[in-house]
Amino acid sequence: MTTKTAKSARFLNKPVNHFYMMIISTSVLVVLGLIMVFSASSIHAIDTKGYAFAVALRQFIFLAAGVPFAIALATRPAEFWNRFAKFGLAISLVLVTVVMIPGVGKEVNGNRNWIDLKVVDIQPGEFTKFLLILWAAYLLARKESAEKIKFNVILLLAPGFALVILGILRGRDLGTAAVVAAIFSALLFVSGVDLRKMGSVAAVLFLGLAIGIVTSDYRRARFLVFLDPFDPNDYKNFGWQPAHSLLGLATGGVFGVGLGGSRQKWGNLPEAHTDFIYSVIGEELGLVGTLGVLLLLGTLVYSIFRIALRARDPFSRYVCAGVGAWIGIQSILNIGTAISVLPVVGVTLPLVSYGGSALLTTICALGFVAGVALRDTEVKKELVQRFAKK
Repeated sequence: MTTKTAKSARFLNKPVNHFYMMIISTSVLVVLGLIMVFSASSIHAIDTKGYAFAVALRQFIFLAAGVPFAIALATRPAEFWNRFAKFGLAISLVLVTVVMIPGVGKEVNGNRNWIDLKVVDIQPGEFTKFLLILWAAYLLARKESAEKIKFNVILLLAPGFALVILGILRGRDLGTAAVVAAIFSALLFVSGVDLRKMGSVAAVLFLGLAIGIVTSDYRRARFLVFLDPFDPNDYKNFGWQPAHSLLGLATGGVFGVGLGGSRQKWGNLPEAHTDFIYSVIGEELGLVGTLGVLLLLGTLVYSIFRIALRARDPFSRYVCAGVGAWIGIQSILNIGTAISVLPVVGVTLPLVSYGGSALLTTICALGFVAGVALRDTEVKKELVQRFAKK
């Protein structure tokens, strides 16, 4: 082993460094997200709100509210989370049901998955991701501690996840439903479910996805067009978004056209500041920028899983693993859409895309993970020693 490799191994084996990696990667992604949301949304904001900062300012407000809230959540003991997790499914069902109430739920781009609070709109489907992870972790932790009682993990979790997914699909939000289904699969894998049973679950989920696609002309067209978005028959219709996403990435080259210099955000690329912000990053910051985002997201997910492995109690371990899987899966879906290797599913890039509900929920989930790391005696000891020196 070379000296450089040995140093890297020592660095990665220190638990406190996983905490630093998570905090630093999160901070950089959030700051980069604010900058890119402003850049990608400025033209849209001028057209709809009258001033360029309108969208970015709203994102900043959610961030300013979320950070102290996440810090407060990080200080809560494991007992608090265990008590709260019991109600995760019930709260999720209320959230996906309330959007169907006339005058409360709001339809955006064909999806009725928003709640109109007059001052601001929130997307309850985003909150269900973390709530379901907490609820599932609570049940899995109880199963792990009850050695004499045999549970079927799939039957334990599937009904609750299925009810929430059906509620989300009722609002026509296929993207959020796909992420929730993927979180369910990841938690089954982490809990040690037999791979053959996992294959059966995956088959059922893919069948449900296929039914959801073929029963809607809109979804079917969006699914098929990613194979060739430049097809003359599709380009000016459903191929427009993926085609202009690829054009933006191709234009950026290695170093990009410069921050603020995107051409696609001038009305050519719908949802440039949400679902397709990765394309704007590629156009303005080039291959260097997109690889940088991948590195930051990879570092974040890696650090979360390393923290999960050191968690003292099974509940914290399952929640951390669920949060890591959620961020990783959603990143793959978003970036896969942007580079047109996956159909457009309509999910944001965690911590980077515009979306107050998504940003707030993700930061709170990371607050939980930070709390798990801080309860690690070795991490706590290292932090105390470092700050004592200062």
